[in-house]
Amino acid sequence: MTPLGAGILAALVTLVADQASKLWLLNGFDLARRGVVKVTPFFDLVLAWNIGISFGWLQNDSQAAQLALMAVKAVAVVALAIWMARSHTRLATVALGLIIGGAIGNGIDRFAYGAVVDFALLHIEIGGNTYNWYVFNLADVAIVAGVAGLLYDSFLGVPAAKAP
Repeated sequence: MTPLGAGILAALVTLVADQASKLWLLNGFDLARRGVVKVTPFFDLVLAWNIGISFGWLQNDSQAAQLALMAVKAVAVVALAIWMARSHTRLATVALGLIIGGAIGNGIDRFAYGAVVDFALLHIEIGGNTYNWYVFNLADVAIVAGVAGLLYDSFLGVPAAKAP
């Protein structure tokens, strides 16, 4: 498989896994009705609707703000796809595919629900105090993994294609 094929496959697998997990948690598992579901001592399933961007920044539920976020996301996905098509390493191409698949998955949520469906909560208790991470989803995991892959690839010394 070519690097571009691997990148496209990574985007598709990410998108399908992300949307399938969200649909199952919303409709099959009915997470909204169940509330917080403890999975392990440090991991819970909890439904959160993120109307902002990463880490809940820029929370704004106006239709104009949501349309602006979707437009920015669409432009970013096109730019990333051009970068992916020009990439010379398999790692960078797959990493870009993960980012693209995650961005499209979260974009579908924003279009379908007006917010991104988040459900995974990591937490730890230290000295009687509970510390929570942001609530996230599989698309977010793919985006973070993709960025980490791009950073790793940039340190391997193989010249990568320039971002558009």
